[in-house]
Parts: sequence; structure tokens; C-alpha cells
Amino acid sequence: MTSSIHPTAVIDPRARLAPGVTIGAYSVVGPEVELGADVELGHHVVLEGEVAVGARTRIGHGSIIGAPPQDLKYKPGTPSGVRIGEDTVIREYVTIHRATTPNGWTEIGNACLLMSMSHIAHDCKLGNRVIIVSYAGLTGHVQVGDRATISGLSGVHPFTRIGTYAYVGGCSKVIQDVPPFVVVDGAPATARAVNVVGLRRGGVGGEDRRRIQAAFRILYRSGLAPTTAVSRIRGELPMTPLVLHLVEFVEGSKLGICGVPAPAPSRGAPGVEAEPGEELERIL
Repeated sequence: MTSSIHPTAVIDPRARLAPGVTIGAYSVVGPEVELGADVELGHHVVLEGEVAVGARTRIGHGSIIGAPPQDLKYKPGTPSGVRIGEDTVIREYVTIHRATTPNGWTEIGNACLLMSMSHIAHDCKLGNRVIIVSYAGLTGHVQVGDRATISGLSGVHPFTRIGTYAYVGGCSKVIQDVPPFVVVDGAPATARAVNVVGLRRGGVGGEDRRRIQAAFRILYRSGLAPTTAVSRIRGELPMTPLVLHLVEFVEGSKLGICGVPAPAPSRGAPGVEAEPGEELERIL
């Protein structure tokens, strides 16, 4: 494994570079940066502050990782940083800011895809295989579960949680927690269906998908308050690991969960309702 560093790149001698690193023209790597094996930086990339990048991760042209947070409470010189997992792809002009608290971390998991122009603010925690589409913005302290997708031009409120396998539609305004496995859309974002397509692509079996759909119906179509709906789910459905994960997520919500859309005139046949996830499946 031979490293390839463009002669115009500025690499602080204290930076730790594993074998096989590739660094493009005019990129800047600061003294507290650690790059794993076979990491690839494009042109004009800036890594500043304490930044740890896992093996085989690729960072696209013009991205800025580890800059100070855009938070008025942040005190310059606070020792904090950014951790990025292995096999993640960060495309052009992505910005990821360091944490605000001493020894705090903004964290990106393994095998994530952060598309161009997306923004991850201070203290965010992203799981594995998360997809952030172009121009989406995560404000401070947002948590995103494994395999969740946040579509383009969406904005996420501080301290919001996005559950595993959740899907946020394009141009959405997320101001409450998005439960696992749920598709939300709109401004403000409201729950539309179960992410059947994402679950199937992730290898979740048919029986587990049907149980999640049954839990979704109770949570969002019974007319019950979330706490009451959760009690009914516990009483009527087997507490498989995925159903239990959904229940515990709702029970642990501090901001509340995304609600249902406002009633609208039906465009289909009277009394006919699509199965949760069917409409999304037809679109995708």
C-alpha cells in the first residue's frame, strides 16, 4: 500500500497517516488528524481539529471536517472532535462540525453515504449505513439510527432522534422524533407508512415486516395517544426484537413522535385503504 500525496497539499507533520492514504491537491490536514488505511481525500479538503477517519473512507472535493461548531455556547479551544467510521463515502462540499463539549465527539458510523452539500452539525451521532441526501441539514445533537435515510433539502430540529430504518422524505421539516421503520414526509413531517422497501432491502423477513406494520396501525391509525397505543401494542403483539425496539423508542421520546397527516379527502374508492408501505413501494 503506497500513499499518494499531492505536492500542493499541506500536511502537518504531527498528523497520523496510515499506509495507502491518498490526498488531493490543495487539501489541508491538521496536527490532530488521524487517517486510517486507504483513506482517500479529494482536492481542497480541510480536516481541522481532532478528526479520526476510519479505513477506506473517501472524502470528496471541498469538504470541511472538524471545523468549530456554529453554536454561541461553544468556547474556542474546547478539546472535541469528529469520528468517522470505515468504508463511509462523503461527497463534495459536505460539512461536519466538531462537538461542543470537552472530549465530546460528532460521530459518523460505518458504510454511510453523505451526499454533496449535506451538513452534519455539532454533537450529532449517525449509525451505520445511514444515507444523507444532498442539501439535507442536521442541526446539533441529532441522533440517526442504522440504515436510516434523510432525503434532500430536509431540515432536522436539534436533539431530534431518527430511528433505525426510518425514511425522511425530501424537503421535510423534522421537529419531533421519527420512530424506527417509519416513513415521514412534509413540513412538519408526519408519519405516512412503514418503510417496507428499506426493511426488505435490509434483509428483514416477511413475518417481522408484518408485525411492524401491525404495530404501525395501532400507533398511527387507532386514534390512540402514543402512550396508550404502546400499551396496546405490548398487550396484543409478540414482543419480537424489532417490535420491542419500536416500543422502547416511542417510550423514550422527549420531543414526542411525528404525528399523522391532517385529514384530506380520499382520492381512491370509498372505504378502500392501501396497506402501510404499499404506496411507497410502488413509488420506489
